Amino acid sequence: MKNLLAAIFIFIILFTACSKKESPGFGAEQEVKISYDTTAVDSFSTGAVSVDIARKIRMSSPQYIDSVKQAKKLQDEENKIKAELEKENKAKQEEEKKKAEAEKKLKTAEKTAAQETKSE
Repeated sequence: MKNLLAAIFIFIILFTACSKKESPGFGAEQEVKISYDTTAVDSFSTGAVSVDIARKIRMSSPQYIDSVKQAKKLQDEENKIKAELEKENKAKQEEEKKKAEAEKKLKTAEKTAAQETKSE
């Protein structure tokens, strides 16, 4: 009988201790909701890698290196073409200057010849 009373007593204590009633201390406080940015980022999505790291990865790729080499070659070719055009333009300008000077000399020679013939 003592064992039965002790078992009932322990059962009642456990039953009341494990009840769903909350203590007034926890119930009196208001719940504070904290909002976190918990958006999952997939390892293959755009936001998974920082911008600097993604830039380094792109710059180290063979395709990027090849495109840089190709761009450098094109720029060198453009510079060569520009240099050749400048040389041609300078040569043309010098020829034009020479022609203009020759024409001036001819005109001055003709004028002096004409003045000499008139004065005679």
